[in-house]
Amino acid sequence: MRYLGFDLGTRTLGISISDETKTIATGLTTLRFNDSDYDSILDEIKNIVKEYRVEKIVLGLPKNMNNTLGERAETTLKFKEKLEEILDIEVVMQDERLSTVAAHNYLLEANLSRKKRKKVVDKMAANIILQTYLDIEKGR
Repeated sequence: MRYLGFDLGTRTLGISISDETKTIATGLTTLRFNDSDYDSILDEIKNIVKEYRVEKIVLGLPKNMNNTLGERAETTLKFKEKLEEILDIEVVMQDERLSTVAAHNYLLEANLSRKKRKKVVDKMAANIILQTYLDIEKGR
């Protein structure tokens, strides 16, 4: 059984996956959809959950820097409810502040072109979200 990490954007969903021991996160894929049309990717998510025998999803919560919840966070919480309803598995929220910034920084350090960074940044942000959660869970 594994965990998935999600970084939800307005047109993309970055997805990462844990190993069987729930120690290491690895980028899996990025799903693309039309502006906020999250329903269009639900079947793909169901297939990934089934294929990898996922027991938990870690969804990035985009809090404001002052720790408040804005419009993006409210949208993300609604997406969480939808996932729990259709998948019947636990979805936990993980603070994702600056995860995309960190992903861009890693990719810049790796000297990737802007075009290549754009293709993988969401998957990398999902990886950071999931790895943060796994590290916290192992420390408990």
